[in-house]
Amino acid sequence: MNETLRYALLVLFSSALGLVAVLANRLTERVKIPVPLLVLVGAAVAVHAVPAVQPPSERVVERVITIALVLVLFDGGMHIGPSRFRAAAVPILSLGVVGTALTAAGAALVLHYLCGISWFPAVLVATAVAPTDPAVVFSVLGKREISGRSGTILEGESGANDPVGISLMSSLIAAGGLSAAGFASVGTQFVLQMAVGLAVGVLGGRVLLAFMRRVALPSEGLYSLRTLASCLMLYGIATLAHGSGFLAVFVAGIMIGDARAPYKPEIKRFHAALAGLAEIVAFAVLGLTVDLNVLAHPDVWVTGLVLAVALTVLIRPLAVGSCLIPVRLQRNERTFVLFAGLKGAVPILLGELLRAAHVPNAERLYGIVVVVVIFSVLVQGSSVPGVARLLHLPMRTVETRPWEIGVRLADEPEGVHRFSVAKGAAIQGCTVEGLGDRVGDIWVSIVVRTTGLVPVRGDTELMAGDEVVILADPELHDTLAELFGPARAR
Repeated sequence: MNETLRYALLVLFSSALGLVAVLANRLTERVKIPVPLLVLVGAAVAVHAVPAVQPPSERVVERVITIALVLVLFDGGMHIGPSRFRAAAVPILSLGVVGTALTAAGAALVLHYLCGISWFPAVLVATAVAPTDPAVVFSVLGKREISGRSGTILEGESGANDPVGISLMSSLIAAGGLSAAGFASVGTQFVLQMAVGLAVGVLGGRVLLAFMRRVALPSEGLYSLRTLASCLMLYGIATLAHGSGFLAVFVAGIMIGDARAPYKPEIKRFHAALAGLAEIVAFAVLGLTVDLNVLAHPDVWVTGLVLAVALTVLIRPLAVGSCLIPVRLQRNERTFVLFAGLKGAVPILLGELLRAAHVPNAERLYGIVVVVVIFSVLVQGSSVPGVARLLHLPMRTVETRPWEIGVRLADEPEGVHRFSVAKGAAIQGCTVEGLGDRVGDIWVSIVVRTTGLVPVRGDTELMAGDEVVILADPELHDTLAELFGPARAR
């Protein structure tokens, strides 16, 4: 087989896998198996069953997963936005930093004392499995969306703990051990990476937002490409400055999440599609690196299962639960956050970094990480809908709306505001007339509910999930955002 045919076969396999992954989202609504697991297993089987499909090199895997994670984090930041972040800032930051460190410490203790792994490899594996991935949770929930603060906390936790986990892993590998000097080096590098990443994200997000608002482009499609190039630039700038590029793009995404800018809906759709593609590519590439012979070794899968069970029933409840003590959450929301710390692509990426660093027994350690992820996605992921129902978690069904109405304007419509009524918002249950009494001179022009357009009258009651278009003074935007947003977590 010549090179052209081999490349064509690779393209055919990749596109077929991508199409199957997209269509599998319909299947997950029935069988509750997360799509990432299907992609991961499919790629792992293919690399062993199809001779023409070869596992990529460690460098290729690292580069591909890095770009994929940048796209996913930037989109995740935009989805959260400043208003949702402020409403759950305390638990997000607490879980993202302290919770990740406590989870890694607990996992290291289990690996060392129960599984007999020496301290340094145990800490490396524990750091690899600490980050979470809410995309797996939302994948099995399908059209149902978690209302209230628990969904925001899970999203924000992942966006924060992914950069934390990556920075810790890179610092540990660079230190090369757990000596006093090594701990000092890890602490210094970690603080530096977080500080630089945060600074680049905040400053870069503001510059990008000003760029989006003030610099017009000749074509609609160029606006989305501009944000794509900008988020990749922010990653590069932060990394070159010895900071966390992943934290930088996540923070920048939050900065522009709620902001008004030309073609903003199109930009958000573009990045949501890119993030979906990136997730498929990430799990496919990671699946190609899985050696089924290594996973079949009892020492690997038994250790992986012990760690996975310990993370689910002991380590995460203790680590995350302690961080959530000062946070005002309903008991069912708190319990769901403790349970839904699912693992995804980042732990396997960190395992790949561990393997690329040529740590002793790296293949075995990498296999343990993969087993933990498979258990988390398969067992925990498939049980998420049942747990959500058992806890009576506030959820709403998000119906797809393929048809859109709207107008195009040459200048920014400063007096037009669009909000979604959050679960538990101050305005939930209020009438249109009551909203006017509370805010002042406004005109509610459109109310969209799952059933379609709702006739707007003075006695029309606003419900959670409603999308409301309001004409009002631009200075009222922050007041309206506060009323429509979720209650703040403290």
